[in-house]
Amino acid sequence: MPQTPVEVLKAILDNPTDLANVASLTSPDVTYVSLNYDNSQLKRVMPWCGTGHGPEVIVKTFLDVARFWTVEAFEPQALFGDQHHAAMFGSFTYRSTVLGKQVTSPFAVFARVEGGKCSYLQFMEDTLATTESFHIGGEWTIHSDPQGHPTAI
Repeated sequence: MPQTPVEVLKAILDNPTDLANVASLTSPDVTYVSLNYDNSQLKRVMPWCGTGHGPEVIVKTFLDVARFWTVEAFEPQALFGDQHHAAMFGSFTYRSTVLGKQVTSPFAVFARVEGGKCSYLQFMEDTLATTESFHIGGEWTIHSDPQGHPTAI
């Protein structure tokens, strides 16, 4: 009997850097969305961002994350699903390996599973916070409030 979507998602995230593990739980052409669909500016900071296909893309992402940060905590707070989907929500704490800056972010993971194999996986986090762990200088000037003034961050 195939694993449930919740079991598949948990098993992927329990060992996401082992290609044999990830490949056994995903379809060969699994779609993986890391943080956004396609953002060239964010990809310059975090090269794994965007949409890719295949279990190798998932593994490479988690290996790269481990090069850029030390994972100090990964704390799932909710994991649930139905017969074709699973979702996990929680928080993580990373420390950037270059600057030593620590950041805590919420995360959300969504998986679509058919016949015990994940065909779609999406991982989201607070990219403004995680990108800030690499910030060494300069500022952005942002104007978001239609009735307000620009602000520097």
